[in-house]
Amino acid sequence: MRPQSVAATNVVRFPGPRATASQNRDQKGLLDTVYTNGAFVVAAEDRETKLMASRLQVFGFLNIAEISMDGSIKTLRPSESASLSLSRPWRLSRPSFDELPPLAG
Repeated sequence: MRPQSVAATNVVRFPGPRATASQNRDQKGLLDTVYTNGAFVVAAEDRETKLMASRLQVFGFLNIAEISMDGSIKTLRPSESASLSLSRPWRLSRPSFDELPPLAG
């Protein structure tokens, strides 16, 4: 007599519903939003998104610009964006590969 086959699996399901990730709270979602739309405006008081964006800027995935009261834009360097000013909104955009320095050698 043959025993009935039982599907063996190494996946354990945790009880409860899965948490949904916000488009603006995780790095992949933030990058997807910026790369799909071309730009994304972050509210002045959104500290978590600004912190995540400043980390992504250090690695060259984003450009960050600060929007002033008159609507002019000032591009921030990674050292400037790390200070996390909560007084002005930011504009996140895709980096232009034309702005990269030429490879040496």
